[in-house]
Amino acid sequence: MADATDVVLVGGGIMSATLGVLLKELEPDWEITIIERLGDVALESSDALNNAGTGHSALCELNYAPRGSDGKVDPARALGIAEQFQISRQFWASLVKEGRLADNSFINTVPHMSLVMTADHCDYLQKRYDAFKPQKLFEKMEFSTDRSKIREWAPLTVDGRDEAQPLAATYSAEGTDVDFGNLTRQMIHYLTQNGVKLQTNRHVEDITREADGAWVVKTVATADPAQQLTFRSRFVFLGAGGGALPLLQKSGIPEGKGYGGFPVSGLFLHNKNEATAQQHNAKVYGQASVGAPPMSVPHLDTRNIGGKRFLMFGPYAGFKPNFLKQGSLMDLPTSIHFDNLYPMLRAGLDNMPLTKYLLGELRKTKDERIASLLEYYPQANPDEWELITAGQRVQVIKKDNQKGGVLQFGTELVAHADGSLAALLGASPGASTSVPLMIKLVNQCFPDRAERWSGRLKELVPAYGVKLNDNPALAEEILSSTAEVLGIYH
Repeated sequence: MADATDVVLVGGGIMSATLGVLLKELEPDWEITIIERLGDVALESSDALNNAGTGHSALCELNYAPRGSDGKVDPARALGIAEQFQISRQFWASLVKEGRLADNSFINTVPHMSLVMTADHCDYLQKRYDAFKPQKLFEKMEFSTDRSKIREWAPLTVDGRDEAQPLAATYSAEGTDVDFGNLTRQMIHYLTQNGVKLQTNRHVEDITREADGAWVVKTVATADPAQQLTFRSRFVFLGAGGGALPLLQKSGIPEGKGYGGFPVSGLFLHNKNEATAQQHNAKVYGQASVGAPPMSVPHLDTRNIGGKRFLMFGPYAGFKPNFLKQGSLMDLPTSIHFDNLYPMLRAGLDNMPLTKYLLGELRKTKDERIASLLEYYPQANPDEWELITAGQRVQVIKKDNQKGGVLQFGTELVAHADGSLAALLGASPGASTSVPLMIKLVNQCFPDRAERWSGRLKELVPAYGVKLNDNPALAEEILSSTAEVLGIYH
Protein backbone atom coordinates (compact mmCIF):
# COMPACT_ATOMS: atom_id res chain seq x y z
CA MET A 1 0.00 0.00 0.00
CA ALA A 2 1.42 3.38 -1.01
CA ASP A 3 1.49 6.27 1.44
CA ALA A 4 -0.50 9.21 0.06
CA THR A 5 1.16 12.65 0.13
CA ASP A 6 0.53 15.86 -1.80
CA VAL A 7 4.19 16.48 -2.63
CA VAL A 8 7.31 14.32 -2.84
CA LEU A 9 10.67 16.08 -2.81
CA VAL A 10 13.54 13.79 -3.76
CA GLY A 11 16.85 14.95 -2.29
CA GLY A 12 17.64 16.65 1.01
CA GLY A 13 19.67 19.57 -0.32
CA ILE A 14 19.20 23.31 -0.74
CA MET A 15 16.79 22.99 -3.70
CA SER A 16 14.31 20.63 -2.03
CA ALA A 17 14.57 22.59 1.22
CA THR A 18 13.81 25.84 -0.60
CA LEU A 19 10.89 24.38 -2.56
CA GLY A 20 9.58 22.74 0.60
CA VAL A 21 9.55 26.03 2.49
CA LEU A 22 7.91 27.84 -0.43
CA LEU A 23 5.13 25.27 -0.70
CA LYS A 24 4.65 25.18 3.08
CA GLU A 25 4.19 28.95 3.07
CA LEU A 26 1.92 28.96 0.01
CA GLU A 27 -0.16 25.87 0.89
CA PRO A 28 0.20 25.21 4.65
CA ASP A 29 -2.22 22.26 4.56
CA TRP A 30 -0.38 20.27 1.91
CA GLU A 31 1.33 17.09 3.05
CA ILE A 32 4.99 17.12 1.99
CA THR A 33 7.46 14.22 2.09
CA ILE A 34 11.23 14.61 1.61
CA ILE A 35 13.25 11.55 0.60
CA GLU A 36 17.04 11.54 1.17
CA ARG A 37 19.30 8.59 0.33
CA LEU A 38 21.94 9.49 2.94
CA GLY A 39 21.68 9.51 6.73
CA ASP A 40 21.08 13.25 7.00
CA VAL A 41 20.29 16.25 4.83
CA ALA A 42 22.80 18.57 3.10
CA LEU A 43 25.59 15.99 2.87
CA GLU A 44 26.19 16.22 -0.88
CA SER A 45 26.55 19.44 -2.93
CA SER A 46 24.90 21.59 -0.25
CA ASP A 47 27.50 20.65 2.36
CA ALA A 48 29.75 23.60 3.17
CA LEU A 49 32.93 21.80 2.10
CA ASN A 50 31.38 20.59 -1.17
CA ASN A 51 30.87 24.03 -2.71
CA ALA A 52 32.64 27.39 -2.78
CA GLY A 53 30.11 29.08 -0.48
CA THR A 54 30.16 32.18 -2.67
CA GLY A 55 26.96 34.18 -2.62
CA HIS A 56 27.06 34.30 -6.42
CA SER A 57 26.07 37.87 -7.19
CA ALA A 58 28.47 38.30 -10.17
CA LEU A 59 30.64 40.74 -8.23
CA CYS A 60 33.80 38.71 -8.81
CA GLU A 61 33.05 35.88 -11.25
CA LEU A 62 34.66 36.94 -14.52
CA ASN A 63 33.06 34.15 -16.58
CA TYR A 64 29.64 35.79 -16.16
CA ALA A 65 30.78 38.78 -18.28
CA PRO A 66 33.46 37.78 -20.78
CA ARG A 67 34.94 40.20 -23.29
CA GLY A 68 33.05 40.03 -26.58
CA SER A 69 34.52 39.71 -30.06
CA ASP A 70 34.17 43.48 -30.37
CA GLY A 71 36.34 43.96 -27.27
CA LYS A 72 33.44 45.21 -25.15
CA VAL A 73 32.06 43.76 -21.91
CA ASP A 74 28.30 43.28 -21.65
CA PRO A 75 27.05 43.24 -18.02
CA ALA A 76 23.61 41.82 -18.90
CA ARG A 77 24.16 38.21 -17.79
CA ALA A 78 26.00 39.30 -14.66
CA LEU A 79 23.12 41.63 -13.81
CA GLY A 80 20.66 38.77 -14.23
CA ILE A 81 22.60 36.63 -11.78
CA ALA A 82 22.92 39.53 -9.32
CA GLU A 83 19.15 40.09 -9.47
CA GLN A 84 18.55 36.40 -8.78
CA PHE A 85 20.84 36.42 -5.76
CA GLN A 86 18.99 39.44 -4.35
CA ILE A 87 15.74 37.45 -4.61
CA SER A 88 17.36 34.69 -2.55
CA ARG A 89 18.62 37.23 -0.02
CA GLN A 90 15.15 38.74 0.39
CA PHE A 91 13.62 35.31 0.93
CA TRP A 92 16.23 34.30 3.50
CA ALA A 93 15.84 37.62 5.33
CA SER A 94 12.06 37.15 5.49
CA LEU A 95 12.49 33.66 6.93
CA VAL A 96 14.86 34.98 9.60
CA LYS A 97 12.58 37.93 10.39
CA GLU A 98 9.48 35.71 10.68
CA GLY A 99 11.27 33.12 12.82
CA ARG A 100 11.18 30.37 10.21
CA LEU A 101 14.97 30.17 10.47
CA ALA A 102 16.68 30.03 13.85
CA ASP A 103 19.29 32.69 13.04
CA ASN A 104 21.40 34.29 10.32
CA SER A 105 24.58 32.31 11.07
CA PHE A 106 24.53 30.82 7.56
CA ILE A 107 25.70 34.05 5.91
CA ASN A 108 28.73 36.26 6.58
CA THR A 109 30.22 39.36 5.01
CA VAL A 110 33.27 38.43 2.94
CA PRO A 111 34.36 40.93 0.26
CA HIS A 112 34.42 39.69 -3.33
CA MET A 113 37.45 40.40 -5.51
CA SER A 114 38.57 39.74 -9.07
CA LEU A 115 42.35 39.52 -9.50
CA VAL A 116 44.19 39.33 -12.83
CA MET A 117 47.91 39.13 -13.55
CA THR A 118 48.64 39.82 -17.24
CA ALA A 119 48.54 43.07 -19.24
CA ASP A 120 45.70 41.76 -21.45
CA HIS A 121 43.65 40.62 -18.47
CA CYS A 122 44.24 43.95 -16.71
CA ASP A 123 42.85 45.73 -19.78
CA TYR A 124 39.82 43.42 -19.72
CA LEU A 125 39.21 44.01 -16.01
CA GLN A 126 39.29 47.77 -16.56
CA LYS A 127 36.66 47.41 -19.30
CA ARG A 128 34.58 45.14 -17.08
CA TYR A 129 34.71 47.66 -14.25
CA ASP A 130 33.75 50.50 -16.61
CA ALA A 131 30.72 48.48 -17.78
CA PHE A 132 29.70 47.44 -14.25
CA LYS A 133 30.21 50.65 -12.26
CA PRO A 134 27.18 52.57 -13.67
CA GLN A 135 24.84 49.72 -12.67
CA LYS A 136 23.06 50.12 -9.33
CA LEU A 137 23.84 46.57 -8.19
CA PHE A 138 27.56 47.10 -8.86
CA GLU A 139 27.93 50.78 -7.96
CA LYS A 140 30.09 50.17 -4.88
CA MET A 141 32.68 48.17 -6.80
CA GLU A 142 36.22 49.55 -6.70
CA PHE A 143 39.04 49.04 -9.21
CA SER A 144 42.77 49.44 -8.80
CA THR A 145 46.14 48.64 -10.34
CA ASP A 146 47.87 50.14 -7.30
CA ARG A 147 49.62 47.36 -5.40
CA SER A 148 49.35 49.16 -2.08
CA LYS A 149 45.57 49.41 -2.49
CA ILE A 150 45.26 45.76 -3.58
CA ARG A 151 47.42 44.82 -0.60
CA GLU A 152 44.94 46.60 1.71
CA TRP A 153 42.20 44.45 0.24
CA ALA A 154 44.05 41.10 0.23
CA PRO A 155 47.67 41.21 1.51
CA LEU A 156 48.35 37.52 0.91
CA THR A 157 47.83 38.00 -2.83
CA VAL A 158 50.46 40.77 -3.09
CA ASP A 159 53.24 39.98 -0.60
CA GLY A 160 56.16 38.24 -2.30
CA ARG A 161 54.91 38.91 -5.83
CA ASP A 162 57.25 39.97 -8.63
CA GLU A 163 57.07 43.77 -8.80
CA ALA A 164 57.25 43.65 -12.61
CA GLN A 165 54.13 41.53 -12.92
CA PRO A 166 51.02 43.43 -14.10
CA LEU A 167 48.26 43.38 -11.49
CA ALA A 168 44.69 44.64 -11.35
CA ALA A 169 41.78 43.96 -9.04
CA THR A 170 38.19 44.88 -8.32
CA TYR A 171 36.83 44.91 -4.79
CA SER A 172 33.23 44.71 -3.55
CA ALA A 173 32.92 45.08 0.21
CA GLU A 174 29.32 43.83 0.20
CA GLY A 175 30.20 40.28 -0.92
CA THR A 176 29.08 37.30 1.14
CA ASP A 177 30.09 33.78 2.13
CA VAL A 178 27.13 31.39 2.52
CA ASP A 179 27.14 28.09 4.40
CA PHE A 180 24.47 26.34 2.35
CA GLY A 181 24.65 23.28 4.58
CA ASN A 182 23.70 25.36 7.61
CA LEU A 183 20.94 27.10 5.66
CA THR A 184 19.53 23.81 4.36
CA ARG A 185 19.49 22.23 7.82
CA GLN A 186 17.72 25.26 9.29
CA MET A 187 15.04 25.19 6.60
CA ILE A 188 14.44 21.46 6.89
CA HIS A 189 14.31 21.72 10.69
CA TYR A 190 11.54 24.31 10.27
CA LEU A 191 9.72 22.00 7.85
CA THR A 192 9.92 18.90 10.05
CA GLN A 193 8.72 20.94 13.03
CA ASN A 194 5.67 21.88 10.97
CA GLY A 195 4.42 18.53 9.72
CA VAL A 196 6.75 17.74 6.81
CA LYS A 197 7.89 14.11 6.81
CA LEU A 198 11.60 13.45 6.29
CA GLN A 199 12.65 9.97 5.13
CA THR A 200 16.44 9.52 5.32
CA ASN A 201 18.51 6.49 4.30
CA ARG A 202 16.05 5.82 1.49
CA HIS A 203 16.93 5.34 -2.17
CA VAL A 204 14.38 5.97 -4.93
CA GLU A 205 14.30 2.76 -6.94
CA ASP A 206 11.57 3.62 -9.43
CA ILE A 207 9.09 6.31 -10.48
CA THR A 208 5.98 5.37 -12.41
CA ARG A 209 2.70 7.02 -13.31
CA GLU A 210 -0.75 5.56 -12.79
CA ALA A 211 -3.76 5.93 -15.06
CA ASP A 212 -5.29 8.67 -12.92
CA GLY A 213 -2.15 10.82 -13.26
CA ALA A 214 -0.70 10.18 -9.82
CA TRP A 215 3.01 9.38 -9.48
CA VAL A 216 4.16 6.34 -7.56
CA VAL A 217 7.63 6.67 -6.03
CA LYS A 218 9.10 3.35 -4.90
CA THR A 219 11.90 3.56 -2.32
CA VAL A 220 14.10 1.05 -0.54
CA ALA A 221 16.22 1.39 2.58
CA THR A 222 19.86 1.97 1.59
CA ALA A 223 21.04 -0.58 4.17
CA ASP A 224 18.39 -3.19 3.37
CA PRO A 225 16.66 -3.18 -0.06
CA ALA A 226 14.01 -5.52 1.35
CA GLN A 227 12.64 -2.63 3.41
CA GLN A 228 10.44 -0.96 0.82
CA LEU A 229 8.28 2.12 1.18
CA THR A 230 6.11 3.53 -1.61
CA PHE A 231 4.62 7.00 -1.92
CA ARG A 232 1.75 8.18 -4.12
CA SER A 233 1.65 11.86 -5.02
CA ARG A 234 0.23 14.36 -7.48
CA PHE A 235 3.53 16.27 -7.63
CA VAL A 236 7.15 15.10 -7.58
CA PHE A 237 10.29 17.22 -7.57
CA LEU A 238 13.62 15.62 -8.44
CA GLY A 239 16.10 17.84 -6.64
CA ALA A 240 18.82 15.30 -6.01
CA GLY A 241 21.72 17.20 -7.57
CA GLY A 242 23.65 14.92 -9.91
CA GLY A 243 21.25 12.14 -9.00
CA ALA A 244 18.34 13.98 -10.61
CA LEU A 245 19.20 12.86 -14.16
CA PRO A 246 18.83 9.09 -13.58
CA LEU A 247 15.57 9.76 -11.72
CA LEU A 248 14.30 11.94 -14.59
CA GLN A 249 15.06 9.07 -16.95
CA LYS A 250 13.16 6.65 -14.71
CA SER A 251 10.09 8.91 -14.84
CA GLY A 252 9.88 8.51 -18.61
CA ILE A 253 8.44 11.98 -19.26
CA PRO A 254 8.94 13.04 -22.91
CA GLU A 255 10.51 16.34 -21.83
CA GLY A 256 13.42 14.41 -20.32
CA LYS A 257 14.35 12.62 -23.54
CA GLY A 258 17.75 13.46 -24.98
CA TYR A 259 19.27 14.78 -21.76
CA GLY A 260 22.63 13.46 -20.66
CA GLY A 261 25.17 14.43 -18.05
CA PHE A 262 28.93 14.81 -17.80
CA PRO A 263 30.30 14.55 -14.24
CA VAL A 264 33.16 16.76 -13.05
CA SER A 265 34.76 16.30 -9.63
CA GLY A 266 35.93 19.24 -7.55
CA LEU A 267 39.12 19.19 -5.46
CA PHE A 268 40.24 21.98 -3.13
CA LEU A 269 43.34 22.80 -1.13
CA HIS A 270 42.20 23.36 2.46
CA ASN A 271 44.10 25.45 5.05
CA LYS A 272 43.02 25.21 8.70
CA ASN A 273 45.77 27.46 10.11
CA GLU A 274 43.83 30.14 11.99
CA ALA A 275 46.77 32.57 11.97
CA THR A 276 46.92 32.41 8.17
CA ALA A 277 43.15 32.70 7.82
CA GLN A 278 43.13 35.91 9.89
CA GLN A 279 45.37 37.56 7.27
CA HIS A 280 42.87 37.10 4.44
CA ASN A 281 39.22 38.16 4.33
CA ALA A 282 38.04 37.94 0.74
CA LYS A 283 36.90 35.65 -2.04
CA VAL A 284 39.45 36.29 -4.78
CA TYR A 285 38.46 35.00 -8.22
CA GLY A 286 40.74 34.88 -11.26
CA GLN A 287 40.48 33.92 -14.91
CA ALA A 288 39.64 30.34 -15.84
CA SER A 289 42.08 28.20 -17.80
CA VAL A 290 41.36 27.63 -21.49
CA GLY A 291 38.71 24.91 -21.81
CA ALA A 292 37.85 24.92 -18.11
CA PRO A 293 34.19 24.71 -17.04
CA PRO A 294 32.84 27.73 -15.10
CA MET A 295 32.92 25.78 -11.83
CA SER A 296 36.73 25.55 -12.23
CA VAL A 297 37.49 29.27 -12.04
CA PRO A 298 40.41 29.53 -9.56
CA HIS A 299 39.65 31.31 -6.30
CA LEU A 300 41.32 31.90 -2.93
CA ASP A 301 38.46 31.90 -0.44
CA THR A 302 37.77 32.87 3.11
CA ARG A 303 35.25 30.42 4.53
CA ASN A 304 33.18 30.68 7.72
CA ILE A 305 31.85 27.28 8.79
CA GLY A 306 30.68 26.29 12.25
CA GLY A 307 31.98 29.52 13.75
CA LYS A 308 35.51 28.93 12.43
CA ARG A 309 37.38 30.74 9.69
CA PHE A 310 39.77 29.07 7.27
CA LEU A 311 40.99 29.26 3.67
CA MET A 312 40.35 27.20 0.57
CA PHE A 313 41.93 27.35 -2.87
CA GLY A 314 40.77 25.69 -6.05
CA PRO A 315 38.97 24.04 -7.50
CA TYR A 316 41.05 21.49 -9.33
CA ALA A 317 38.90 19.49 -11.67
CA GLY A 318 38.88 15.72 -11.63
CA PHE A 319 36.85 13.00 -13.23
CA LYS A 320 34.87 10.15 -11.75
CA PRO A 321 31.88 8.54 -13.48
CA ASN A 322 29.66 8.82 -10.40
CA PHE A 323 27.00 11.55 -10.42
CA LEU A 324 27.14 12.08 -6.66
CA LYS A 325 30.09 12.23 -4.29
CA GLN A 326 28.66 9.18 -2.58
CA GLY A 327 27.28 7.72 -5.80
CA SER A 328 28.08 4.72 -7.97
CA LEU A 329 30.85 4.34 -10.54
CA MET A 330 28.12 3.02 -12.83
CA ASP A 331 26.15 6.29 -12.81
CA LEU A 332 27.56 7.60 -16.09
CA PRO A 333 27.46 4.39 -18.14
CA THR A 334 23.95 3.48 -17.00
CA SER A 335 22.72 7.01 -17.84
CA ILE A 336 23.58 6.55 -21.53
CA HIS A 337 20.43 5.62 -23.42
CA PHE A 338 19.49 5.48 -27.09
CA ASP A 339 17.86 8.92 -26.96
CA ASN A 340 20.86 10.75 -25.47
CA LEU A 341 23.78 8.85 -27.03
CA TYR A 342 24.08 11.06 -30.11
CA PRO A 343 23.75 14.38 -28.20
CA MET A 344 26.44 13.21 -25.79
CA LEU A 345 28.80 12.18 -28.60
CA ARG A 346 28.28 15.46 -30.45
CA ALA A 347 28.77 17.52 -27.30
CA GLY A 348 31.97 15.58 -26.59
CA LEU A 349 33.36 16.27 -30.06
CA ASP A 350 32.54 19.96 -29.77
CA ASN A 351 34.20 20.27 -26.35
CA MET A 352 37.64 18.82 -26.94
CA PRO A 353 39.31 21.72 -25.07
CA LEU A 354 37.36 20.63 -21.96
CA THR A 355 38.56 17.06 -22.41
CA LYS A 356 42.14 18.28 -22.79
CA TYR A 357 41.76 20.46 -19.69
CA LEU A 358 40.39 17.58 -17.60
CA LEU A 359 43.18 15.25 -18.70
CA GLY A 360 45.71 17.90 -17.69
CA GLU A 361 44.03 18.33 -14.31
CA LEU A 362 44.03 14.58 -13.68
CA ARG A 363 47.78 14.41 -14.32
CA LYS A 364 48.62 17.23 -11.91
CA THR A 365 50.98 16.41 -9.07
CA LYS A 366 50.80 18.01 -5.62
CA ASP A 367 53.67 20.34 -6.58
CA GLU A 368 51.78 21.47 -9.68
CA ARG A 369 48.66 22.16 -7.63
CA ILE A 370 50.74 24.16 -5.15
CA ALA A 371 52.22 26.08 -8.10
CA SER A 372 48.68 27.18 -9.03
CA LEU A 373 48.09 28.29 -5.44
CA LEU A 374 51.32 30.32 -5.49
CA GLU A 375 49.99 32.35 -8.42
CA TYR A 376 47.35 33.78 -6.04
CA TYR A 377 49.21 33.46 -2.74
CA PRO A 378 52.96 33.79 -3.53
CA GLN A 379 54.19 33.08 0.01
CA ALA A 380 51.90 30.12 0.75
CA ASN A 381 53.41 27.42 2.94
CA PRO A 382 52.70 24.10 1.17
CA ASP A 383 52.76 22.25 4.50
CA GLU A 384 49.64 24.14 5.66
CA TRP A 385 47.48 22.89 2.79
CA GLU A 386 45.78 19.54 2.33
CA LEU A 387 43.87 18.34 -0.72
CA ILE A 388 40.20 17.50 -0.10
CA THR A 389 37.55 16.12 -2.43
CA ALA A 390 34.58 18.43 -2.70
CA GLY A 391 31.30 17.75 -4.44
CA GLN A 392 30.44 16.21 -7.78
CA ARG A 393 28.82 18.39 -10.44
CA VAL A 394 27.00 17.00 -13.46
CA GLN A 395 27.06 19.36 -16.43
CA VAL A 396 23.92 19.12 -18.59
CA ILE A 397 24.07 17.76 -22.13
CA LYS A 398 20.96 18.33 -24.22
CA LYS A 399 19.74 17.87 -27.77
CA ASP A 400 20.31 20.69 -30.22
CA ASN A 401 18.72 20.89 -33.66
CA GLN A 402 21.79 22.40 -35.28
CA LYS A 403 24.71 20.81 -33.43
CA GLY A 404 23.08 17.56 -32.38
CA GLY A 405 24.07 18.07 -28.74
CA VAL A 406 25.39 20.88 -26.55
CA LEU A 407 27.06 21.01 -23.15
CA GLN A 408 25.29 23.40 -20.77
CA PHE A 409 27.17 24.99 -17.87
CA GLY A 410 24.18 26.46 -16.05
CA THR A 411 21.06 24.98 -14.47
CA GLU A 412 18.17 23.47 -16.40
CA LEU A 413 14.60 23.09 -15.17
CA VAL A 414 12.85 20.19 -16.90
CA ALA A 415 9.13 19.81 -16.22
CA HIS A 416 6.31 17.67 -17.54
CA ALA A 417 3.82 19.61 -19.65
CA ASP A 418 1.10 19.15 -17.03
CA GLY A 419 3.40 20.33 -14.19
CA SER A 420 3.08 17.11 -12.20
CA LEU A 421 6.82 16.33 -12.17
CA ALA A 422 9.90 18.54 -12.43
CA ALA A 423 13.64 18.02 -12.20
CA LEU A 424 16.52 20.44 -11.75
CA LEU A 425 19.70 19.57 -13.60
CA GLY A 426 23.11 21.25 -13.78
CA ALA A 427 25.37 23.28 -11.53
CA SER A 428 26.60 26.90 -11.42
CA PRO A 429 25.40 29.32 -10.10
CA GLY A 430 23.19 26.77 -8.36
CA ALA A 431 22.50 27.28 -4.67
CA SER A 432 22.78 31.07 -4.75
CA THR A 433 19.86 31.23 -7.15
CA SER A 434 17.83 28.48 -5.46
CA VAL A 435 14.97 30.83 -4.56
CA PRO A 436 14.29 32.32 -8.03
CA LEU A 437 14.69 28.86 -9.54
CA MET A 438 12.10 27.38 -7.20
CA ILE A 439 9.75 30.35 -7.66
CA LYS A 440 10.01 29.75 -11.41
CA LEU A 441 9.19 26.10 -10.79
CA VAL A 442 6.06 26.75 -8.72
CA ASN A 443 4.74 29.22 -11.29
CA GLN A 444 5.43 26.79 -14.13
CA CYS A 445 4.06 23.69 -12.42
CA PHE A 446 1.09 25.32 -10.66
CA PRO A 447 -0.06 28.07 -13.08
CA ASP A 448 -3.65 27.94 -11.83
CA ARG A 449 -2.49 28.95 -8.33
CA ALA A 450 0.06 31.60 -9.33
CA GLU A 451 -2.28 34.57 -8.87
CA ARG A 452 -3.50 33.33 -5.49
CA TRP A 453 0.07 32.74 -4.33
CA SER A 454 1.47 36.08 -5.50
CA GLY A 455 0.46 37.91 -2.30
CA ARG A 456 2.44 35.61 0.01
CA LEU A 457 5.34 35.55 -2.45
CA LYS A 458 5.39 39.36 -2.30
CA GLU A 459 5.63 39.18 1.49
CA LEU A 460 8.52 36.74 1.31
CA VAL A 461 10.26 38.57 -1.55
CA PRO A 462 9.27 42.26 -1.24
CA ALA A 463 10.70 43.17 -4.66
CA TYR A 464 9.11 40.14 -6.34
CA GLY A 465 8.66 40.84 -10.05
CA VAL A 466 10.79 44.00 -9.98
CA LYS A 467 14.34 44.46 -11.27
CA LEU A 468 16.25 46.25 -8.54
CA ASN A 469 18.90 47.52 -10.92
CA ASP A 470 16.23 49.50 -12.78
CA ASN A 471 14.74 50.91 -9.57
CA PRO A 472 17.60 52.51 -7.59
CA ALA A 473 15.49 53.85 -4.70
CA LEU A 474 13.76 50.51 -4.12
CA ALA A 475 17.07 48.73 -4.53
CA GLU A 476 18.67 50.82 -1.81
CA GLU A 477 15.76 50.13 0.53
CA ILE A 478 15.79 46.37 -0.13
CA LEU A 479 19.58 46.02 0.02
CA SER A 480 19.71 47.93 3.30
CA SER A 481 16.81 46.09 4.98
CA THR A 482 17.94 42.59 4.01
CA ALA A 483 21.51 43.37 5.07
CA GLU A 484 20.29 44.51 8.49
CA VAL A 485 18.26 41.33 9.07
CA LEU A 486 21.02 39.04 7.79
CA GLY A 487 23.71 40.88 9.72
CA ILE A 488 25.87 41.59 6.68
CA TYR A 489 27.54 44.67 5.25
CA HIS A 490 25.80 47.11 2.94
